[in-house]
Amino acid sequence: MIKHLTLAVSALALTTSLAWSQTVAVITPYLAQPGTQAYVEGFEVAAAERGWDVNVVDTAGDVAAAISRIEDAVVQGVDAIVINVDPAQVSAGLFAAQEAGIPVVGMDAGSDPLLAANVTSNGYAMAAETSVYVANRINGEGNVVMFVFDAFPPVQLRGVVADAVFGNFPDIVVLDRVTPDVADGGIADSRARMEAILAANPEPGSIAAVWAAWDQPALGALQAIEDAGRAGEGIVITGIDANPQARDSIAMGGNFEASVAQDFAGIGSTAADVVARLLAGEELRESVIFVPTQFVTAANAAE
Repeated sequence: MIKHLTLAVSALALTTSLAWSQTVAVITPYLAQPGTQAYVEGFEVAAAERGWDVNVVDTAGDVAAAISRIEDAVVQGVDAIVINVDPAQVSAGLFAAQEAGIPVVGMDAGSDPLLAANVTSNGYAMAAETSVYVANRINGEGNVVMFVFDAFPPVQLRGVVADAVFGNFPDIVVLDRVTPDVADGGIADSRARMEAILAANPEPGSIAAVWAAWDQPALGALQAIEDAGRAGEGIVITGIDANPQARDSIAMGGNFEASVAQDFAGIGSTAADVVARLLAGEELRESVIFVPTQFVTAANAAE
């Protein structure tokens, strides 16, 4: 009896030890982005509660390097991989993980058959909310500048939705569709690009609004508009993410009027939940898991 009890306790201890020794690699080229930082922090907090060893790898804007980092993680024999990058651009690494039987979860990465699941916000809804807001605020007419980033699927689809919304208003003209350099987060280049657009369109009222697929370009555009002395024209600016700097700008009641708050920490913690389910042997039914968002204006920006 004692022998059997000892064996049972030893087996339980071994099982517990194994459960608390999982290693997960988190790989992204976009750690300079505040949203990505929050995703990763949320994941790390949830992983720490489970006793996981988490290795965060930032390739600093180099998408191609993410493939090698995924392959490195496979060679190291990690238990799971989490990515925040377009899966279509790192498919070679994902195939290596699949062959090794290592599950890969997307953290706002885009859907792909090689991912067990992608945890994200509903980009269609966020883009629709902000673009419809812009259209209504400018009474369905005027020139709109769009800041987009088609290289990253979650952001690319936001631009597609906004294009469709603006296309439904015959008197709205997309004056320019700008893809800024995001190496430093996107504010600096967006500001420079907006300065050039303002210089090319100097007449008051020639630009009705700026729609940005995330907050950094919106903030850069705001800086350019204010520095050019054109804030008084009532140029409406919207973003997506509602990061702290954007919330502060929106709360001031100026040109930056609205954004959509993603639950970044929630995306990270939910991604950890998905990883835990996979490591427990669960077969997921859903390939895309949405985390709720909140529309933010001056009325609730300080909350």
